Amino acid sequence: MAEAILRHFGQDRFEVFSAGSHPAGFVHPLAVEAMRRLNVPMQGHVSKSWDEFANRPMDVVITVCDAAAGQSCPLPYGNSLTVHWPLPDPVFHPGTDEERVEFAVRVARRLLRKIQGLVEMDLSADAAQVQSKLESFGDQTSPSRSDAREDPDFV
Repeated sequence: MAEAILRHFGQDRFEVFSAGSHPAGFVHPLAVEAMRRLNVPMQGHVSKSWDEFANRPMDVVITVCDAAAGQSCPLPYGNSLTVHWPLPDPVFHPGTDEERVEFAVRVARRLLRKIQGLVEMDLSADAAQVQSKLESFGDQTSPSRSDAREDPDFV
């Protein structure tokens, strides 16, 4: 979802890559439906391993791994600015199909707000200032999956 959102709102300003530790081999239907509901195009997206990008220089690496779901995050990439925006993984959210889709949309909206902040940033500023600002987008604590359904601030 992050790749699709940044490609859509960042347009040609960013070269965007997204990958995971254990790619499923397909883009999860929850992500596809959440992006459809937010009018963010998903065509051309595929599931990828972060190993594909291990030797590629990157200016900024943003992780969104969910430690509560047992996901691991990549090690820092060389001299990249690295920040973590913790978000729950909708794949592991319990409930009916519609409840899971609604949760995926709420996660996507939260991600969208963070990415809009990134898009609006002056990335030519001092690296420490950029790092601090990126970290501030991730400082909002994610509620647990059970709390998130009832927490209006989650969105």
